[in-house]
Amino acid sequence: MIAATIFAFLLMIGMMLLGIPIAVTMLIVGVGGGAIAFGMPFMNSMASVIWGVGNENLLTSIPLFVLLGELLLRSGIADRMYVALSAWLARLPGGLLHTNIGCCALFAATSGSSVATAATIGTVALPSLHARGYSMRDALGSIAAGGTLGILIPPSVNMIVYGSLTNNSIGKLFIAGIIPGILLTLCFMLFIYVAAVLRSGAGAPREALVPLPERLRLLVNLVPPLIVFGVVMGSLYFGIATATESAALGVVIALGFVWHSGKLSLELLKNCFQQTARISGMILLIIATAFVLNLTISLTGVADQLTKWVTSFGMTATAMLFALILFYLILGMFMDVLSMQVATIPLTYPIVTALGVDPIWYGIFIVLMCELGLITPPVGMNLFVVHGIRPDKGGIEDAIRGAFPYAVIMILFTIVLIFLPQIVTWLPTRM
Repeated sequence: MIAATIFAFLLMIGMMLLGIPIAVTMLIVGVGGGAIAFGMPFMNSMASVIWGVGNENLLTSIPLFVLLGELLLRSGIADRMYVALSAWLARLPGGLLHTNIGCCALFAATSGSSVATAATIGTVALPSLHARGYSMRDALGSIAAGGTLGILIPPSVNMIVYGSLTNNSIGKLFIAGIIPGILLTLCFMLFIYVAAVLRSGAGAPREALVPLPERLRLLVNLVPPLIVFGVVMGSLYFGIATATESAALGVVIALGFVWHSGKLSLELLKNCFQQTARISGMILLIIATAFVLNLTISLTGVADQLTKWVTSFGMTATAMLFALILFYLILGMFMDVLSMQVATIPLTYPIVTALGVDPIWYGIFIVLMCELGLITPPVGMNLFVVHGIRPDKGGIEDAIRGAFPYAVIMILFTIVLIFLPQIVTWLPTRM
């Protein structure tokens, strides 16, 4: 059975690398394995599984959070946010690179997608950075890495996917991501500061000091994302709303800010709804087929046997997590984030929880590994996104080299979380 499982997993990865859509890949493996093991009774049970996934109230939050990000993206809030943060952060050694990280973190608090965060902030920032003479390697690296915060700082679509696959609280996962998200943001900014000081400012021109009255006036541009984040997270933390209800509250408030900015129109709503439908349809189809695969895994007892097989080696939880860092580092070089999640979580989750790892903590660990995959070549999506919108002509190696130090920081940060899990678990226990 273990050999068959490993073969099926490698087959699934092989089909993904050939370009077959992840939903089709999982459906082929899930249906094929179930049909071989159980025949027609398994085929008859598929309809009820897919129907159950489609009627899951929790998954309604996915299109709502995607719509929330789209509304704030298309209303020009990101542009004004960048101007406000640059007035406060650009005088630090490293200049506007700090603004890139800060703006990515703040936008991540309203968007559930890392790719959308990198694309939005990159579009706003890169022309200005190029015109001011910043090193494109540093600029691309900071935005690619800063964009990864989109799935760590809540709300996060990837946390919803993890929660739905493992039956864990989305609210606790969201709250658990706040402190690690803030700390990782500060680690990125500390690296930029130290690197700029060591280079004596090379590659980061000194920005002019914005007068204090002007900086205070610009703070109003930070109000919309902070209010949206406060309402969404506050309603979850204090138990006022579920994840779906908090997403709906966020959308209503975002609509108010879009209307106040004068950008609300039928054309804007049409574009937002169309993009939301495309993204949500793709995610929900993948989740539905993942549940079919999970049905095969649970009925055949693969997860239990795999757990017994791995624990028979006598590995500690810490040793297992270090092995998983290496596993996900390699896997992230060839698979996109969603594919990596749905293909591995059903197999790794039972193993680590059997070793005593907190399931909420493991959710943040998985998200960090997915973040790492976004900036590791050859399939790092954020690398391609920022390279595609750079204003000058250059190779993608600039983005890869620029993002490399941040990848190292992520690995070190994950190791710190392994030895200090309270960084993740403290806040959810106070809910």
